[in-house]
Amino acid sequence: MGVSFTYMNSEIKSAGRILDLLEYLATQRDAVSLADIVHSMSFPKSSAHGLVQTLVARGHVVRDAAGRYVLVEASRHGFPFRRHEEPLVLTARPFMEKLRDESGETIILATMNAHCDIRRLAKSVSRQGVRYDINLDAAIAAYCTATGRVLLAHASKDALDNYLERVQFLSYTRYTVTDPTVIRDMLARVRRDGYAINDQEFVTGSTGIAAPVFDANGSITAALNLGAPTIRYLERREAMLLMLRNTADEISRALGYRRVPVAEKRPAV
Repeated sequence: MGVSFTYMNSEIKSAGRILDLLEYLATQRDAVSLADIVHSMSFPKSSAHGLVQTLVARGHVVRDAAGRYVLVEASRHGFPFRRHEEPLVLTARPFMEKLRDESGETIILATMNAHCDIRRLAKSVSRQGVRYDINLDAAIAAYCTATGRVLLAHASKDALDNYLERVQFLSYTRYTVTDPTVIRDMLARVRRDGYAINDQEFVTGSTGIAAPVFDANGSITAALNLGAPTIRYLERREAMLLMLRNTADEISRALGYRRVPVAEKRPAV
């Protein structure tokens, strides 16, 4: 009986520690080192390492190239990364943090499935007092957001047609575009220009701009979004757009993408 009681106490203690660790990581805006965890939580180093590795193995925490740990944002709401998403987020996160610091605005990474459902994977939130922020699992309308437009613009014709036929076009603000024909034209421009803008169409007073992220095969794998209060966007829109597009290109190259020159695309005669 004594051995069983000791074993249960040990298990309960570990469960409490892992919950404490999750709560601590949830309060950290940036990735933290194992030393940070040990110092902040007063855990023995061996215990802290074992706990954080358990969370990494379960997909609730990721370890970046610098050896720092960060809570998967989705884990706050009960769903960890899918297997193919973790490498994308690990690659993109340092670029997202750099863009957040350079622009002063919130950066979000999102993907889309074959049914044109948007899934936000990670965010780096602005440090400014007035800032754009959103829960990653909050509903998102693809047709009237910059993230959604970038991903829809690169969707297959069948997927896009199916989406536009079944979606209910709601006016979230007085600026929301709900005409399917106009939306198709907008998506064609997004694909041509390489970026999308949502100017107060989803949330009044906030503007989002997004650019595509490509993988090593040249396929779109995500959209990188910069969200800002509209007043700050209007003051620096050209600079913000340039920073965003450059960062999306950097992430794409880090994923192995190589832009093919036009001359190489021409078929042999």
